[in-house]
Amino acid sequence: MHRLRRFVPAKKMAQNNAFQWLKLAIIGSFALFLFFFGVMLVWAAIMPIPSIDNFEARQVSESTKIYDRTGNIVLYDVHGSVRRTSVPIEDISPYIQKATVSIEDSSFYTNAGFRPLSFARAMLVDLFSGSYEQGGSTITQQVVKNALLSQNKTILRKLQEIILALRLTRTYSKEQILSAYLNESPYGGTIYGVQEATQYFFGLDAKDVDLAQAAYIAAIPQAPTYYSPYGNNRAALDIRKNLVLQRMKVLGYITEEEYRAAKGEKVEFTSEKEAGIKAPHFVFFVREYLEKKYGVDAVNNDGLRVITTLDYDLQQKAESVIRSYAPAMQNNFNASNMGLVAIDPKTGQILTMVGSKEYFNDNIDGQVNITVAHRQPGSSFKPFVYAAAFAKGYTPNTVVFDLQTQFSTACKVEDVTNGEPPCYSPQNYDGNFKGPMSLRNALAQSQNIPAIKTLYLVGIQNAIDTAEALGITTLGDPNQYGLTLVLGGGEVTLLDMTSAYGVFANDGVKNPPTGILEVRDNRGHVLEKYTANSTRVLDPQVARQINDVLSDNVARTPEFGVDSPLNFHRMDVADKTGTTNDSRDAWVIGYTPSIAIGAWAGNNDNSPMVKKIAAFIVAPPWHDVMVYAAEKYPSDRFTPPAPDPDEDSLPPVLRGNWNTDPSRGVHDILYWVQKDNPHNTQTGNPYSDSQFPYWDYAVQLWVRGTISTSTTDATSTATFPINTLPGNTDSSHTIIPQF
Repeated sequence: MHRLRRFVPAKKMAQNNAFQWLKLAIIGSFALFLFFFGVMLVWAAIMPIPSIDNFEARQVSESTKIYDRTGNIVLYDVHGSVRRTSVPIEDISPYIQKATVSIEDSSFYTNAGFRPLSFARAMLVDLFSGSYEQGGSTITQQVVKNALLSQNKTILRKLQEIILALRLTRTYSKEQILSAYLNESPYGGTIYGVQEATQYFFGLDAKDVDLAQAAYIAAIPQAPTYYSPYGNNRAALDIRKNLVLQRMKVLGYITEEEYRAAKGEKVEFTSEKEAGIKAPHFVFFVREYLEKKYGVDAVNNDGLRVITTLDYDLQQKAESVIRSYAPAMQNNFNASNMGLVAIDPKTGQILTMVGSKEYFNDNIDGQVNITVAHRQPGSSFKPFVYAAAFAKGYTPNTVVFDLQTQFSTACKVEDVTNGEPPCYSPQNYDGNFKGPMSLRNALAQSQNIPAIKTLYLVGIQNAIDTAEALGITTLGDPNQYGLTLVLGGGEVTLLDMTSAYGVFANDGVKNPPTGILEVRDNRGHVLEKYTANSTRVLDPQVARQINDVLSDNVARTPEFGVDSPLNFHRMDVADKTGTTNDSRDAWVIGYTPSIAIGAWAGNNDNSPMVKKIAAFIVAPPWHDVMVYAAEKYPSDRFTPPAPDPDEDSLPPVLRGNWNTDPSRGVHDILYWVQKDNPHNTQTGNPYSDSQFPYWDYAVQLWVRGTISTSTTDATSTATFPINTLPGNTDSSHTIIPQF
């Protein structure tokens, strides 16, 4: 009896065939891997391992050099004077040994030189990220990598590293391997090995450091420039030091009491001057960038040739000017430090970066790069808000009232002078108020009340969006700000601010700041090269309006005088000062079409200066540098803003007429136009805007003379003759204020 053959559908047969092919592919791939791995084993078996007893004699492979923009002046040779002193393991503090093992390779004393799980995890991250940044390396692997292999990040080199690490573990003791590692680790600059590091940072031998100092030593090698105790990331270094201590506690190397004592210990770092470095703040700014992009190993060992954007001639001029003004700034204003940045707005290239008046002056924290530190900008933030206003349809001729005003709706409109929280009644810097002002005059003279009103008209989110579009990167969540944003309530960096002002100079086109022109490897291959990355972020008309206002010396004169340091003869320079209310920061930023220069003065420890406007503190040295730079980078005058074709149809208050309709009384701008569409006349009830009663209350007091431009003695009821108002001749009306 014949058995019937089972019918198999064609679709299922195809699936079975595909499955069979997949199995064959997997088996084939595995066979190839075994073959390849076998070849690697043979290679590793016959490859001689050099002695690690003489690692201290090994020279760093090649020196990375950082040049100025000409490619002729060496700003820094990474290994120009390598400092490395090898010491035996018994002369290295047990604290350093345990701290290093805890943070770098917690299973060092028990693993065979390789951790499969860590390696697999790192490989997965690398495969999915498309990079080779996750090493998963043991201390033994790092010794092999530094001593026996190239720094190329390839799978082949990684396999070689693993096999040699396994052999090294069988050949040498853990103490010998750890000794080699500790004598080779980079600690920033020219410092290699723990002996040189402890001498450099603490003035102590490696055997004499305490637990907290050892934790810092173990924390640094992961990113020596970033974690430098003298740079801008000391807080990050402290966090990593505490992580080292926590790992030591978890692994049982220290007790809870030792952990708490070391975590709370205030460790003092010492330093010695590093010879042969030019423009040090800029150099380490560039080096940190290189380490993030190419890795610490590449910067330390691969002989990179880096052409930067720095104009060393202009850098020297800026450093010289700052040094010459330093004594007077200290004596007259209690300003112990100053920083300066110059940028080419057409390219974003950083031409000058002076991070402090004296890099090697520990008394002022001179090694901190103030140009990338977060500080409050004071009134130097105002142009971003006015730019947002001009983009929204307001004009430089638009009038608002400069009067002391209560802005907090949590308080009564009558609380004009109450500045105690939750009330908010700010002052102008000089304590005076000037009545109706155009936005041109208000910005040029840096009056606070018109600026706050302009921010309200614009909206906080819109103002932040504008600032961020121009290049401000540090503002964060807009919900944390109120109307104080326009007075510098956020934190910014001098580098960002100068770059953002450069957008105005460049007709609304942004070029992100960069310090790199070219990077080549030791074989001359180009790794990266400067290319323009221009983006239009602001309407040209708005940029030209800002330029026109900030370069208007006539508009600026009532506040700063006819011939202040902000004024330049025979050339267009737009500029703006900023001083925080507590006099902890003084700024001036200015530009021509070809160069933008920003300067800051103050104290790194945040102690206050003498209460003076920035024009008297930081503007004079800034002026001297700007004169030199503008002659070196000459430019045409600013392109003037085009006339508004719709000017005749604009509401009168946008054309400079603050008393637009005497029959309706005198009011602030919210009465006359729609806030979010200022080209349209207000047709609704202005009282629907929560700010209107507060603004208008101050205006009515001013009109009837109970509040002036210099006093704030307010009463709540009165009538007043209209002929007391400037520009009015009709005496037949009296106006009853509506509060």
